[in-house]
Amino acid sequence: MRFEPGIRHLMVAGFLAVALWVTLTPPLPRPPVARLEPVTRTVHGETLTDPYAWLRAPDWQDAISAIERMPRDIRRFIDGENAYAAAMLAPAKAVEDRMFEEMRARLQEDEQTTPLPDGPFDYYDRGVKGAEYGLVLRRPRGGGAEEVVLDVNELAEGTDYFSLGSYTHSPDHRLVAYSSDTEGAERYTIRIREIAGGRELPDRIDTTDGTIIWSPDGASLYYVALNAELRAYKVLRHRLGQPAETDETIYEEPPGGDLVTIWRTQDRRFLVVSTGTTTSSDARILDLNDPDARAVMMVPRAPDARRPRPRRGRLLCADQRWRQSRLPHPRRARRRARSHEVDRGRAHVVGRPITEFVVYKDFLVWTEEHDGLAHIRIRRLADGAEHEIAFGEEAYEAGPAPGYEYDTRRLVYSYSSMTTPLEVYGYDLETRERTLLRRQQVPSGHDPANYVTKRVYATAPDGERVPVSLLYGRDTPLDGTAPLLLDGYGAYGSSGEASFDIGRLSLVDRGFVYAIAHVRGGYERGERWYEQGRGPNKLNTMRDFIAVAEHLSKERIVDGSRMIAIGGSAGGILVGAVANMKPELFKGIVADVPFVDVLNTMLDDTLPLTPNEFPEWGNPITDKAAFDLIRSYSPYENVAARPYPEMLILGSLSDTRVTYWEPAKWAARLQAATTSKRPILLEIEIDAGHAGVSGQLKSLRRAAHIYAFVDSVARQP
Repeated sequence: MRFEPGIRHLMVAGFLAVALWVTLTPPLPRPPVARLEPVTRTVHGETLTDPYAWLRAPDWQDAISAIERMPRDIRRFIDGENAYAAAMLAPAKAVEDRMFEEMRARLQEDEQTTPLPDGPFDYYDRGVKGAEYGLVLRRPRGGGAEEVVLDVNELAEGTDYFSLGSYTHSPDHRLVAYSSDTEGAERYTIRIREIAGGRELPDRIDTTDGTIIWSPDGASLYYVALNAELRAYKVLRHRLGQPAETDETIYEEPPGGDLVTIWRTQDRRFLVVSTGTTTSSDARILDLNDPDARAVMMVPRAPDARRPRPRRGRLLCADQRWRQSRLPHPRRARRRARSHEVDRGRAHVVGRPITEFVVYKDFLVWTEEHDGLAHIRIRRLADGAEHEIAFGEEAYEAGPAPGYEYDTRRLVYSYSSMTTPLEVYGYDLETRERTLLRRQQVPSGHDPANYVTKRVYATAPDGERVPVSLLYGRDTPLDGTAPLLLDGYGAYGSSGEASFDIGRLSLVDRGFVYAIAHVRGGYERGERWYEQGRGPNKLNTMRDFIAVAEHLSKERIVDGSRMIAIGGSAGGILVGAVANMKPELFKGIVADVPFVDVLNTMLDDTLPLTPNEFPEWGNPITDKAAFDLIRSYSPYENVAARPYPEMLILGSLSDTRVTYWEPAKWAARLQAATTSKRPILLEIEIDAGHAGVSGQLKSLRRAAHIYAFVDSVARQP
């Protein structure tokens, strides 16, 4: 074929233009290719193959304390994934910056908490403008010159991560004991300092869970130690001025035993030592006024979490069905405490669990949930007269703050909703007079009337009505045009919190509907709701979430083509499983420190939380049915060649709850398997733990980063 000279010149020019464009246009970023190094084993006669098992560092407990200690090949993979994610998210950086500034403008950086009285002082916290951390303060009761108890910014100086685990002043108000974690691995160190002058005492206790309880004489304190597997296993008493190596063991769980927790009763007389799992516990009582006292079993192991509280020489206790029981004083206890029900005549109402329980000298206060909404109830112990503090919005969060004192008729409680900033009230338990003590300030301005929060219901495949809390702008039409961010968790009997969040508003102001799916596995409707979403019933959690998304789309509440799912920690199982079950349902997914390598983790009883988690998920080591079920939904195990939605997967290097290799392995497998062109992004935060980065401004930046991704995905064609 012959071409005229003019046409030939045009063709040459075109070819040159294309070649120049190819030369000058940088190639699209690509994720690092993780090598395949399959590890095979046989469990219950079934063959399991893990192609990315090498991403777990052999000495992982040491490696997670600093990236420099990580094996080079794993570090290269993490660095490569972080660089790839940064490049892919660069176009959304401007939106992230704007969202961060919006959030910061809503944040009262020097906000002060409600002062709580204890003897001669009021204790409270206050933030510091422009700083990541705040101050722990006190002042003379009722007012006066304030005094710094702890300057957290000073404590955090020179660290990339700092978490103040707990702090508590001594009974004579002279000392403060505090625990801190500078890695994110939740290995807390306890220190003690004088409040006046700030002199640090030489006492130092390492590798604890962070809990601190003072003895009444202020001469010693009680704490919980972690073992080599980072499990809370032993309660010790530390005498001030003595080396930690000489601390006296109060209680110790045997090897392979359950996790240990401690707390102090409201009258400060008893230390409660509880051991248990996510579904059952026991309780031992130790008289803090008796230096030679031993912990006495008061509540034997039962399939519920019962917390004894003092009541005039006896103890009140409540089980999950919240039949309140009276137990004898520990000094009178023989071989086993015998109890009888206080509320024999008051029938337990199915679906109305009690989530909090405080005994004051003359009043019993508890939070009872109706359909996931809190109702605070008060009983006068002298005559049994009861009343309730009720709230008017369709979705909200409320609960009491027990405070320090026992002989009081003043209750402090908080309230917020997705539209109403936090409010804290003082409430006279006798007269029922309510006083507003504090309202969360939003410096840039916030008008609740500009937003709507409501409750709707979706029907699950088995006919259950699943509650859904919605937040959206007053001017946002619910006509099928709005994008959706759907949040879910559904585990451990934890209810979704429909509380105020300054970060969510940056999405809602951009036309999003923010929804919380109160799926089974939570406690919104009591024990039954939890039981139907754990162990052998776990698939109900995923089916509920899918039903909610399909309902919101079908009813044209939101745009079904612009739905993004978000889930964190155990919520990662939820969104990860849904990505395998219905990858076409969501346009994007955010998985924050996601528990996604469920089968491999639950088969490894050397990991910190695994043995304690068997009641929640099942024991695949000994139970073939549990093995088969977990294998059927575990997000990592079920990755296959599918058109997965765009994903942002977030992990933390020092996380001991969901170890970094879970999101890393999952991302590697997804990147190799997906048949869509939508990217799978993995970010491993180097200086962070399970709760993410530390500091109020860093946390806001992280929220802005996530929401900018959500916004960019929703706007893509």
